[in-house]
Amino acid sequence: MGTKSKTGAQRGFSLLETIFAILVLSIGVLSLAGILAAGLAYMSSSQDDFLAQQKAGEAVESIFTARDSGALNWAAIDNISNGGIFTNGPAQLCDPGPDGIVGTIDDNCALPDCIETPGPDGILGTADDVCMPLQTFTRTIAITTNVGGDTTLKQVTVTMNYNVGQLTRQYVLNTYVSQSF
Repeated sequence: MGTKSKTGAQRGFSLLETIFAILVLSIGVLSLAGILAAGLAYMSSSQDDFLAQQKAGEAVESIFTARDSGALNWAAIDNISNGGIFTNGPAQLCDPGPDGIVGTIDDNCALPDCIETPGPDGILGTADDVCMPLQTFTRTIAITTNVGGDTTLKQVTVTMNYNVGQLTRQYVLNTYVSQSF
């Protein structure tokens, strides 16, 4: 008995088809790697985004506290260029100084603001804690007086600028403060 050759039924993929399939698969894998890298970059910026929100809120809260406690008179709640005590333009985050109000002319930049993290013992609040300075952050406090012609109302805009890797990010907090509470 002889065997018949079935060459037509045993055809496989040609080299061209294989190369094309590998090319399509490679493009898909590289696209997924790009999406993964973008997701990781976004996740790494979330901590800095949170810090920017907290530091902007801290500035606004110190203004309200100073007003409510009587530590500042109404005229002092303004930028230096308008006769107040708050710095003009972007400033690094510093120790609030003797008045305890952030973003003012008496801030002590010899002690930069930082985030305390636990040291080797893993316990926060002990002598080995590590201070991570917020060097890439700047804060601008802009105060607009006579909002809508009302002399008892001021608009406070706190702008936080910071870098996350090679990206420059910004967070803006707008609020109003009235002369009396």
